[in-house]
Amino acid sequence: MIRWLKRPATATQITHGQRLWLYALGGLVMLFLIAPTLIVIPMSFSDSQYLQFPPETWSLRWYESYFASPAWMSATATSFKAATLTCLLATPLGVAAAYGLFASQVRWAGAVYMALVTPLMVPLIFFAVAAFYLLARLQMVHSLAGLVLAHSILALPLVVVVVSSALKSYDMSQEQAARSLGASRLAAFFLVTLPQIRFAVVTGALLAFLTSFDEVIVAMFVSGGENATLTRNMFNALRDQIDPTIAAISTLMIIVTTTLLALAQLFGKSER
Repeated sequence: MIRWLKRPATATQITHGQRLWLYALGGLVMLFLIAPTLIVIPMSFSDSQYLQFPPETWSLRWYESYFASPAWMSATATSFKAATLTCLLATPLGVAAAYGLFASQVRWAGAVYMALVTPLMVPLIFFAVAAFYLLARLQMVHSLAGLVLAHSILALPLVVVVVSSALKSYDMSQEQAARSLGASRLAAFFLVTLPQIRFAVVTGALLAFLTSFDEVIVAMFVSGGENATLTRNMFNALRDQIDPTIAAISTLMIIVTTTLLALAQLFGKSER
């Protein structure tokens, strides 16, 4: 341990011991962020009728209640379908937009980029109200297509930001060399450019999926009925009654999200 503290942490010869305060601060921040998770997971295994921490008795009754409920299963299926379709729609559009802005090098590319990422800066409640009125005019409220459209608008900027960041370190002359040898622009992109930015594309796709899967505010406005999402039903359940089934669902969502993030990181390491 003492030897490790004396080892350099960076190229500037700053030791791990000199950075010990930074590690401690980082640990406290991580604990603050993870603490709610550490509370929700044990509560999901409680046998109590109410949310209780720590549980007095342990049980899987709330997981059984979740999987045995047609309403919860329907909402879960809707959330997965909406997230998958959002990923499939937002990812290619975001990649195309990021590549187009990078390759064009026109003066107004920066303005277009800012317009594309505007949904990240607008308060979500404002966007939800606007999406509701637009989809109402199109008669798409409470439809899966309307939900996917609204979520895709939210996910698109994330894909653009991630892919644009990867393209900044990409040498465009490689694609130009492929085109000079007879490849079309589309073929050069898929054969030369895309393989070198695929980790960013996968990361953008993952963020698009999670944006839709975890989103609740827009879903409260534009989803409902047979197309109600899991997060919408969870919010309504917490508002109407304190049901420990919510803790079980939250635990499962944490597992899904963590697994996807871990797979993305493993994919990234395998690419290096």
